[in-house]
Amino acid sequence: MQLGFAMLCAGSVRAKNTMNIMLTNVLEAATCGLFYYLFGFVFAFGTPSNGFIGKHNFALKDIPSFVLDYSYLLYQWAFAIAVAGIISGSIAERTQFVAYLIYSAFLTGFVYPVVSHWFWPVDRWASASNLDNFFLRSGVIDFVGSGVVLMVASVGDFLIGPIDRSCVL
Repeated sequence: MQLGFAMLCAGSVRAKNTMNIMLTNVLEAATCGLFYYLFGFVFAFGTPSNGFIGKHNFALKDIPSFVLDYSYLLYQWAFAIAVAGIISGSIAERTQFVAYLIYSAFLTGFVYPVVSHWFWPVDRWASASNLDNFFLRSGVIDFVGSGVVLMVASVGDFLIGPIDRSCVL
């Protein structure tokens, strides 16, 4: 998936910036992987938790366990970097390299995990498995995670806004 986003971004920029986009996507995956490992996975799936955020097992302290293993971490990490990859195309040639890495680290280390925490684990406030939830006792059914991923990425794209054509040469 990340390679596909890198190719899409590389095809959307001027030829002189292609190498920068490829490097950005590789370092984005590494940076986001580190932050998702240290914080994000816990914020999304750390139990016991409050209704807002997970708060146990930072840096996968007690994993693997009977409930979670490393394959689940890699699966969820792919979703997290997909959120950052979707947004990378909309800000190509518009931000500085370090600023984008900080933004994507915050996005995959905090924002996306908190939102996924609300929907995916079975006992959270918006989960379809939680019969006492906020949404008229029906919850949110998120098919293969696409709803949460695209919602967070779309809000990120909306906040970044369109390109100001007046400053493009």
